[in-house]
Amino acid sequence: MDSLVIPLVSSVALGVFLGEVSKRHSDKTILMFLDQAGWHKARNLKLSENMILLSLPPYSPELNPTEHLWDELREKWFGNITFNSILAVEERLVDGLFSLQNNSALIRSATGFNWIISID
Repeated sequence: MDSLVIPLVSSVALGVFLGEVSKRHSDKTILMFLDQAGWHKARNLKLSENMILLSLPPYSPELNPTEHLWDELREKWFGNITFNSILAVEERLVDGLFSLQNNSALIRSATGFNWIISID
């Protein structure tokens, strides 16, 4: 699992994320599925040679593994909590992402959909 906490959503921010993922896994071919957010479809995205992007069908959050990770974060790390600052929210998010990153069994169970892990 790779994550970055970036204070905005845009094609530029996505480019930074994709570049970082590509660099972290430079010895692998990365097939990444994205939803159809506008910044995911930007024509100005520059991809590394080891990265392939495919789009999920529109309006299909149930197919998006990332949505299940967000559900886990919201439930375990953000339920019934108030924050005094945006920095406190970001710190809590980083803690939650770090916890997820170190729990590969949870990631597999939340994101291991048949359409992802089946090999035909």
